[in-house]
Amino acid sequence: MAAVSLAELVGGLRFVARLPGVLRRPLGLEAARSALASRLRDREADFLARVRDATADRSGNPYSALLRHAGCAYGDVVRLVREDGVEGALRALLRAGVFLSLDELKGRAPVVRGGVTLSAAPALRPWLRGHLSIRSSGSRGDGTAASVDLAFVRDCAVDTFLFLAARGGTGWSKAVWGVPGGMALFRLVEFAMFPPVPARWFSQLPPETREFHPRYRWSGRALRWGGRLGGMRLPRAEYVPLDNPRVIIEWLGATLRAGRTPYLHTFVSSAVRLARAAEAAGVDLAGTQLIVGGEPATAARLDAIRRSGATALPRFGSFECGHLGYGCLRPTAPDDLHFVHDLHAVIQAGPDGAVARLPPGALLLSTLRGTAPLMLLNVSLGDEARLSERVCGCPLEALGWTTHVHTIRSFEKVTTGGMTFMDVDVIGILETALPARFGGGPTDYQLVDEGGTGGGLRLRLLIHPRVGAVDVGAVRAAFLEALGARSGSGRVMALAWEAGGFLDVERRPPLPGASGKILHLQLEAAQPRAPEPAALDDSP
Repeated sequence: MAAVSLAELVGGLRFVARLPGVLRRPLGLEAARSALASRLRDREADFLARVRDATADRSGNPYSALLRHAGCAYGDVVRLVREDGVEGALRALLRAGVFLSLDELKGRAPVVRGGVTLSAAPALRPWLRGHLSIRSSGSRGDGTAASVDLAFVRDCAVDTFLFLAARGGTGWSKAVWGVPGGMALFRLVEFAMFPPVPARWFSQLPPETREFHPRYRWSGRALRWGGRLGGMRLPRAEYVPLDNPRVIIEWLGATLRAGRTPYLHTFVSSAVRLARAAEAAGVDLAGTQLIVGGEPATAARLDAIRRSGATALPRFGSFECGHLGYGCLRPTAPDDLHFVHDLHAVIQAGPDGAVARLPPGALLLSTLRGTAPLMLLNVSLGDEARLSERVCGCPLEALGWTTHVHTIRSFEKVTTGGMTFMDVDVIGILETALPARFGGGPTDYQLVDEGGTGGGLRLRLLIHPRVGAVDVGAVRAAFLEALGARSGSGRVMALAWEAGGFLDVERRPPLPGASGKILHLQLEAAQPRAPEPAALDDSP
């Protein structure tokens, strides 16, 4: 079993030492409104401060090399911002080659611009400046790690508090239902920064399981210790499996009967299962408020949740930069959100994205706050969407969030059960591990996202019939075992998929993509359709 590293130990001690002081200064409504107004007013100055950081020639900063290669000095960016604003400057930088793909950000691919190969390391903040460790899933080591400063959590808490206030929800009873890890802690600390104290913490996996890296067990204890030192009793993680959310249904009912409104943060697919379980038990969830994210919030999924009586609004965010958007209260699409452009700037690749091999609708993100754990400057995180400025008249617009984003889909990764992975994460398993054990070759195994959206409720592992007789249960177990062996976060993902039954195995040939290639990871909707039979045509 892996041991806690010195850096993780130091970070945990810093977290426990800093958290009490943060919790003793809860956010008030006027202070939150003032903070948001200040950030919106100072967007250009904040952006230029980030560019100034980027132009400094420091080790591990890829943006410095990109800007130098583009012949773009800090003064040039200042001029661009004055002439065209933050987003206009970012579009000009994109045309000059100042951007990063997700593979480049994570160091999985070299940064090549005009025949020149540049440094490709994520611009992370030093560990000792942070207090909370969060990690993405990854195929190398333990994924990408970032040390989050509690000041950044507070920046996010300002927007979450105002989002709730706009809905009349400042007094709602808050709870979280997810998997163990830094993002669950992030959410609980954020919720604790404004009253009331989070009521419950539900975990989809047993929080004390010995299969986890020790940091997963100790982080929950550190949260409670820090809370007690700050005079706040924070909840202990309670195991509530996906296939039996009875405990959560009972909490929702008890909260409603007490005259309070329950507010649960969870994954989209988890909310669907919760709603179905409530319907099956004959429980009406009317009055329940859900905020759902981690996966595409499609009309079918939101309808399934709302049939239970619960109100569900989508949320958009990422490991790399935190909150990105909150559900519009007068939406034109199922996942219509207000982009939080006080924390970030966003542009789309458009025709200029062809050089970066990005689809026109790809979102390129830039962080504005100096507290952000990762510095992003025109970075694609593998998502595309529709972006617009429109007048909706909802309370979130009144806060100053006027940019709308919807129909958010991934073109580089898949998220299932709230756990995200990329093609590169499973190549070795599909090409080497499974063929070595069960037979066949590199193109005989394939993962398919059933929905074709990059966020399926289920994945299918296809095995070509030519492989011969195999025990599909053994293949499924071998895949999850190999996935879990790659990293601590991979182990959490494997356990979550196993517990939730997210992975099916099917004997059939792998599906070709739109180009006819057999990809390791296939979005089912992307496969080419058979041509329609030709119609009779008597025209000359």
